[in-house]
Amino acid sequence: MQIKSQKDFWSGVMFILAGVGFAWGATNYSFGSAARPGPGYFPFGLGILLAVLGAVIALKALTVRTADGDPVGAIAWRPLTLIVASVVVVGFALPRLGMVLSLPLLVLIASYAGDEFHLGEVLINSVVLTVFSWVIFIWGLNLTIPLWPTFLGAK
Repeated sequence: MQIKSQKDFWSGVMFILAGVGFAWGATNYSFGSAARPGPGYFPFGLGILLAVLGAVIALKALTVRTADGDPVGAIAWRPLTLIVASVVVVGFALPRLGMVLSLPLLVLIASYAGDEFHLGEVLINSVVLTVFSWVIFIWGLNLTIPLWPTFLGAK
């Protein structure tokens, strides 16, 4: 069988692997029932849906011909490294620097991954992300995420 669209095929394989991984990881949690779902119910269902979606995409890549075969290009190492680094930095910085400094740091590092960098847009995105995150996670869901840096003595 010949792959007719490499991009779709490998995207489908990636979705299948991620979906199976999440579904398998969810089996470590209680499923509960449909009326009272447990913590494993939702991630298991989403994992299965993601794997099925990946299978459909991969099957389409094997059956539907594209003009140039959609070859997979070279790995974009710089954007990949910067996006992963921004998430890792926030993981370490959030407990120490709080949401007010960590999220703008995330946006600043991740924005260097693109081809264009505009400081004004980065500042606006930082403010919007921080405010919405505060509204959703701290005010709305009452999660105990530090808002301010620990060196200020505020929580």
